[in-house]
Amino acid sequence: MDSCGTRTLDPARVLAVLARLPSEGETRTLTEVFGLLADPGRLRLLIALSEGELCVCDLAAACGQSESATSHALRLLRAHRVVQVRRAGRRAYYRLDDDHVQGLIASALAHLDHAEAAGAPLLSGRRVRQS
Repeated sequence: MDSCGTRTLDPARVLAVLARLPSEGETRTLTEVFGLLADPGRLRLLIALSEGELCVCDLAAACGQSESATSHALRLLRAHRVVQVRRAGRRAYYRLDDDHVQGLIASALAHLDHAEAAGAPLLSGRRVRQS
């Protein structure tokens, strides 16, 4: 077991970290967002949307999902403000909610590239997109 043997080694640094930590509620909300991203089908939809706005039928085709499954996933993502919808007649066009979602996906993909370049094996499967 790792132990410092003291209560804190650098109390000022501990206080600085504590001041920047999110609240319990914010942490729970972040966990929910990361949980949404943990589903391969939803993540593929978000990666597809990082290329720009798409209608449900095109998203379903691009991600290899049924339109029903795609609509269900998008409804969940919209409820958590990860995507936005624009309606044009009977069609619904989806896009990422904001640049922060785009940045999160880009950072995750960049992390994969970095890990692969360092020789780390992929956890499973093949890459979704090559940059």
